[in-house]
Amino acid sequence: MSLPRIATLLGGLLLSRRGRGFAGRHAGKLAFATLAFEMWQRHQAGRPGAAPSTSSGAKSRAKPHGRSRWSGRTRR
Repeated sequence: MSLPRIATLLGGLLLSRRGRGFAGRHAGKLAFATLAFEMWQRHQAGRPGAAPSTSSGAKSRAKPHGRSRWSGRTRR
């Protein structure tokens, strides 16, 4: 079983003295951000038509929409 990226990141942060100081000062914010990230991942996985998550990091190629994104400019 592979570790989630956030756990690897936090583990690396705790290896250095300054990282431990940072983690100590911002422990609540880091915990909240971790929880929010996990909830977002669960929400994304529960969407209908969502591709199953892969640990290899391969991204699924979605078809582009038929409409173009508005750039803020008007055509004359």
